[in-house]
Amino acid sequence: MAHRSNTFRRSALTWAACTALPLAAMAQDPATVTVTGRTLGSAGVAGFGDAPLASSPLQASLFGNQQLRDAGIGSLGGLTRLDASLGDAYNAEGYWSILSARGYTLDNRSNYRRDGLPINAETAIALDNKERLELLKGTSGIQAGTSSPGGLVDLLVKRPTGTVREARIEWRETGSVLGAVDLGQRFGADGQFALRLNAAYERLRPLVHDADGQRQLFALAADWQPGPDTLLQAEIESSRQTQPSVAGFSMLGDTVPSADAVDPLINLNRQPWGQPVVMDGDTASLRWRQRLSDDWRFSAHAMTQRLKSDDRTAFPYGVYDAGYDCPQWCDRYAPDGSFSYWQYVSDSERRTSDALELGFSGRAVSAGIGHQLQAGVLLTRFEGRFQDQVFDLATDLSGVGVGLGHIDGTRETLPSAGTTDANTNRDERSTEWFLRDAMRLGAHWQLWAGLRHTQLQRESARTSPADDGPGEDGLRATRYDQSATLPWLALAHELSPGTLLYASWGEGLETDVAPNRARYVNRGQPLPALKSRQFELGLKWSGKDHDATLAWFDIDRPQAADIGPCDAADSCKRQIDGSARHRGAEAQAALRAGAWAWRASAMWLDAERQGSTQPGVNGTRPVNVPSASLRLGTEYSVGAMPGLALQGSLVAESDRVVLPYDDSVRIPGWARLDLGVRWEQAWAGTALLWRVGVDNVTDQRAWKESPYQFGHAYLYPLAPRAWRASLQASF
Repeated sequence: MAHRSNTFRRSALTWAACTALPLAAMAQDPATVTVTGRTLGSAGVAGFGDAPLASSPLQASLFGNQQLRDAGIGSLGGLTRLDASLGDAYNAEGYWSILSARGYTLDNRSNYRRDGLPINAETAIALDNKERLELLKGTSGIQAGTSSPGGLVDLLVKRPTGTVREARIEWRETGSVLGAVDLGQRFGADGQFALRLNAAYERLRPLVHDADGQRQLFALAADWQPGPDTLLQAEIESSRQTQPSVAGFSMLGDTVPSADAVDPLINLNRQPWGQPVVMDGDTASLRWRQRLSDDWRFSAHAMTQRLKSDDRTAFPYGVYDAGYDCPQWCDRYAPDGSFSYWQYVSDSERRTSDALELGFSGRAVSAGIGHQLQAGVLLTRFEGRFQDQVFDLATDLSGVGVGLGHIDGTRETLPSAGTTDANTNRDERSTEWFLRDAMRLGAHWQLWAGLRHTQLQRESARTSPADDGPGEDGLRATRYDQSATLPWLALAHELSPGTLLYASWGEGLETDVAPNRARYVNRGQPLPALKSRQFELGLKWSGKDHDATLAWFDIDRPQAADIGPCDAADSCKRQIDGSARHRGAEAQAALRAGAWAWRASAMWLDAERQGSTQPGVNGTRPVNVPSASLRLGTEYSVGAMPGLALQGSLVAESDRVVLPYDDSVRIPGWARLDLGVRWEQAWAGTALLWRVGVDNVTDQRAWKESPYQFGHAYLYPLAPRAWRASLQASF
């Protein structure tokens, strides 16, 4: 809905880990090692190679694929159930996942990585061929030239690990069925060649009505080790998802309706003329790793991504009245539960992303100080090509009036007249030079430093002329070049074996440009670089049976806003207007004691707007961000029946604000309990893994989130109680 937003405005824990292996052994066994309940291992998303997380001055979470399957998670949006720092940010069924981290919404165009290279996440991302997901928390300027602060998500693809034979089938209420295979094999006299195939097909039948669809995935990864110091890796992935998206509920006039009074299974996107959202994705990458000496390595990694989407919906949006520019209920539903239907169709959206990273890494000693160095350059290119879109009012059954819907989902309308409006094509280029150094200062002190210099070139233009567009073509074209250097610095002290105290400071970068429209006095001009800044203080404990982290953070992010009446030519100015400051504390813990394993994650967040020149803005809390969240999980291994484990998890959040700059309107906090059983058994030479789970055991009714999107307040309900079961066979 990235392009819906422009039109709509115009219109109205278990942590998994990886054990790094020498290059010569990668082709023999490059697999990750998953350790349930531990934070050992490394996170490549942090940018410091195989440095163990337990001794790294940063916060990161790792989610292995077996952990995701235990929790019944099949999309990125499900990660909010495992880590308290993550939240829902317009996570609609049938659409791409949108997350927030530390209260900031992650940008699907810049906050996601795939094996370390940037990708566009404005699509449905399949997890069947992903070995694990990594989350770096905090400002991400150390790893990204431009990105929203709060966090960075990296998806690690399954690579060949020798012989793999796995088949899996899953069932969910009310009839979703998934079949998947994971096959791997090594070839050649010395095993220098290897392949890994992942394929999946799923019939989607979610609990929500009128949202049936299907998805499929094919992925192939290959390794070739021509010599002991060289490794070549290639992989391709092709996916497709076809499914109607689910529209949200909203406020009824000035009232937040009770979640008990609304049927959470109703999909307001149900109309006879409705169409599914179709998302196709093709990705391919090639990576060359070369050992230069015992201490130094070179890598070249290239990737291309091709996305195609048909974005359609019957969209509920306020109450339209042609007699008013904005009627009383323009950003919510009417008190009687009615709203206007808009037909939205944006077919053949094409997004192309290319990336190439060249880098050196190694060890050196200078003046008695040990250095772990990484240096290189990242070149990226993005093109977004779109057609004119339909965003037009549906009509009532008489074909004359506005098509009105109701929250009971019973009203039907006719499609719109099909009037089209322009989309916006985008071109982006960037060159990012980076240097990172982890320095050992004696037996107990470490100094970590990073520097990333980014050069940007960005252009945009409408797909068709506008009456108020500048120049003769009316395409409202913009173009700008910008550069910035982003530092990151951390100091760590080992208080005792397994106990680390650290402090870090870093910057992140975002850009903005004033729209090239007549009402802006600075139309078409870029704003100064929007540099977010974060300070973090943390403490880590790691032992044989426990891991724990505690971190306090302070992030300050500049905010861009339109200042002025903005209702006539030269009446508006796009400028930096204060900042959004998020301060808080995070705690994570994992413990194993006998047959019991425990995990916990909690976040307390004080988020507010500061420094704005607009009345009523300063001191307000951002929309759709809880001030406190909690994730608890436990697993009990039944001694009387080896292989049997009982699982339970609790997800809880405090209230969320519904309207911008109005803290008085909120949805209540909520808590949800999930239970599961996992049973491993051997049968006829085959390892079987059975899983059965029930989510929202108590059938709790609540509003899960309150996103204010496209100038409109939406409410998404917590999913009702649902059963799931799966069987995984390894042979």
